[in-house]
Amino acid sequence: MADRKKETVKVLMKERLAEGIFSMWIETEAAGQARPGQFISMYTNDAAKLLPRPISICETDGERKLRVVYRVTGEGTGTEQFSQMKAGDTFGIIGPLGNGFPLERAAGKRVFLMGGGIGVPPILELAKRMSCKEKQIIVGYRDGQTFLKEEFETNGTLYISTEDGSVGTKGNVMDAVRENGLRADIIFACGPAPMLRAIKAFAKENQIECYISLEERMACGIGACLGCVCQSKEKDSHSNVNNKRVCKDGPVFLSTEVEI
Repeated sequence: MADRKKETVKVLMKERLAEGIFSMWIETEAAGQARPGQFISMYTNDAAKLLPRPISICETDGERKLRVVYRVTGEGTGTEQFSQMKAGDTFGIIGPLGNGFPLERAAGKRVFLMGGGIGVPPILELAKRMSCKEKQIIVGYRDGQTFLKEEFETNGTLYISTEDGSVGTKGNVMDAVRENGLRADIIFACGPAPMLRAIKAFAKENQIECYISLEERMACGIGACLGCVCQSKEKDSHSNVNNKRVCKDGPVFLSTEVEI
């Protein structure tokens, strides 16, 4: 992938989807190049915040429009500043960055598309572009605020889990798999480490090919600072140790390649 340059983008629309969860459509050249599983690094207009915020790509129109869905992580944070923007505002981004999901691996197969927490949004573009035998979307939420539910329902067979049991299966995404007796030939997943760890174990036990998108704190977003490494089976050519850079080598990995 060629190095990306910083670009000034314009906010087209911003809305609140749930408590602390916001959606933003922007006008950007990145929309025409983005693949499911990639992310953009978003810069605030606050000079005191030098580092960008890596945000997964939720969906694009394939041309000039790109959508991100993100959680506000606290007062005074970059995500809070983005949540206060309105249509017409501008800010800087770099992207698309990272490696996405290998869509071609799903051809003719029964597929699990699994997302949890703020790992739910990137599953949408993946579901839109996926061509497979059977598309099973399994997403987990904390409560009944099931953002993006309608979009998922139009792009596959949807199964929901909630921690409080208010919608769908009570528990997590693996509980939804078990309760509904679901089967798959390949898995694509994005979410917090405990969820991915359980999915990786399930895939290994059932000998299922599995790709996971790791969530890590990132600084540079382009692989230079080594601030977001994870343990890997093979040595990284950049650092010559058993690490992979989540921002550059990932965020999507074959589950057997990395330790989580």
